[in-house]
Amino acid sequence: MAVRMRLARHGAKKKPFYRIVVADTDSPRDGKFLENVGTYNPLREPAEVTLKTERVQYWLKQGATPTDTVRSLLKKQGVSDQAAQ
Repeated sequence: MAVRMRLARHGAKKKPFYRIVVADTDSPRDGKFLENVGTYNPLREPAEVTLKTERVQYWLKQGATPTDTVRSLLKKQGVSDQAAQ
């Protein structure tokens, strides 16, 4: 089972709010996920990101690969994703 860290979109039309989730690669974008590890609100100035750092590190060590967007959010928050590479 391949696992990815990715964004799941929530919120109203034209007002996106994202959850950073760990999900199987075969599950749909907003579908079933294994764990919610944070949130991302792009409408705030500056964009608001909250992470469960310990859980993010755990999933990276387990082999979860972040998407490009999640990787950039992790980098901005100072969380190293070197365990995934």
